[in-house]
Amino acid sequence: MFKPLLLALSLSMTVGVCGYKRAGQGNSLPANIKTIAIPIFQNSQLEYRVEQRFTQAVIDEVLKRARALRIVNSQDNADAVLNGNIRSFRTVGSILDDRGRTRVWDVRIIVSVVVRDLKTHKIIFENQRMTFEGEYQLSDDPQSYFNEQNPAVDRIAKEFAQAIVSTIMEGL
Repeated sequence: MFKPLLLALSLSMTVGVCGYKRAGQGNSLPANIKTIAIPIFQNSQLEYRVEQRFTQAVIDEVLKRARALRIVNSQDNADAVLNGNIRSFRTVGSILDDRGRTRVWDVRIIVSVVVRDLKTHKIIFENQRMTFEGEYQLSDDPQSYFNEQNPAVDRIAKEFAQAIVSTIMEGL
């Protein structure tokens, strides 16, 4: 009885079976990729500067989390390229005040992303429909009016960047 228990205990100590790994230790991105091109995302919806916000958020997140990965704008000297496209941008009023004016707006942005290895021409990651949502409120005082849509888009872009970089780098 003691020998099987001892064997099971020693095997569990030597073999990692829980699936846990430290952040930054994932292996979803092939080892040959040292440089990634992140050109400005396409904007199929023609919403003002949303593609720039999403591109910059991804660049910032890669710089923060993937220190061994170099980022370039051009595909000429890159090992891989991350292309994005803002496929849908929708704002919908969700809460009205006592006068029937919209005070809370829901924002929904759908993005497609493709990461391609430029040496082998293989797709490393592809998702044609990543959906991210957020909301913002409008003030009822006309003197203190500020368009909260841009900060809401920035928050959504940051969430998107965190999700996509985690998926690409860690294989989550």
